[in-house]
Amino acid sequence: MIRTFAMQHDGSIIYDFPLSKIHDQAIKWFWVDFNRPTVKEEEELSNAFNFHPLAIEDCIEKGHQRPKMDKYNGYLFLLLHSLSKSTYDALELDIFVSDKLVVTFHRDELEAVDNMWEKLKRGEKLDDHEDPVDLVHTMVDTITDEYFPYVYGIEDHLNQIEELTDENSSHDVMDRLFDVRHDMQKLRRSLIPTRDLLYRLLNTPNTSLDKEQQLYFQDVYDHVLKLVEMLESYREFSSDIRDNYISVSSDKMNNIMMTLTVITTIFMPLTFIAGLYGMNFINIPELEFENGYFIVLGVMGFIAIAMFFVFRKIGWLRFSRSQKKKRRRIFIK
Repeated sequence: MIRTFAMQHDGSIIYDFPLSKIHDQAIKWFWVDFNRPTVKEEEELSNAFNFHPLAIEDCIEKGHQRPKMDKYNGYLFLLLHSLSKSTYDALELDIFVSDKLVVTFHRDELEAVDNMWEKLKRGEKLDDHEDPVDLVHTMVDTITDEYFPYVYGIEDHLNQIEELTDENSSHDVMDRLFDVRHDMQKLRRSLIPTRDLLYRLLNTPNTSLDKEQQLYFQDVYDHVLKLVEMLESYREFSSDIRDNYISVSSDKMNNIMMTLTVITTIFMPLTFIAGLYGMNFINIPELEFENGYFIVLGVMGFIAIAMFFVFRKIGWLRFSRSQKKKRRRIFIK
């Protein structure tokens, strides 16, 4: 579907006009939106506008590309990423802009573009001075603001993971943590190139931006910088949580191995005694003692208790209690 909007020199607005009228002298500037276009409609990028083949290729090529800005003769080409609300996947938006036109191209339904279209149809002003650059700024600003709820949501997820106690399975915690890190990586793949795009837009000469518009785009650039810095801090935060869980899991495993070692060590002399008197020799003197069985059991019990207290004194059993306290310090605020 192709939607058209035009601002005429007399201030009147027309909608849904054929592309053959885009060169009408009465039109001051216009916006053409290629919303999930058909193959035949895609051909209009070349037929009606004669855009550069490389820019057209970026639009129609399957698969998402990195956000970028290219400067061609008479217009700029911007490639941006919006976000899917359910999957954090990037939704590509291609924009051609000059002092007379805005052409947007997207294969997915984009809320920022639809809201902008409805805003214009209601007759709302873009800014104090309306032109194609103001229209593009409003869309870019809206797309940038869409990222904030996602980034704040990641912070909430990380706080929830950090507050989980050691009663939760470490595997479940790590799965949740890596899911969050995967979502962060998706956002970083869109935001970092967008930061570079806006930097180029602000610092490239002859981009048709006046001083007022540069201030507005600088504000968007500051927002993107804030988002990137937040993601970097959350990335470090998630690494700290991961390292803590790995440390706790390692300590827990060491504690288990220590406990098994103590138990095995205590039973070693008992096993030796049981094995000694279980040998099939006739002339074992102690076998004829009237209370030999109870004496051996008493000796074995004494050895086990004595070893238990010896291990406790040298700190082997104290290790288990210290680890439990350590886990509480890490996960309980």
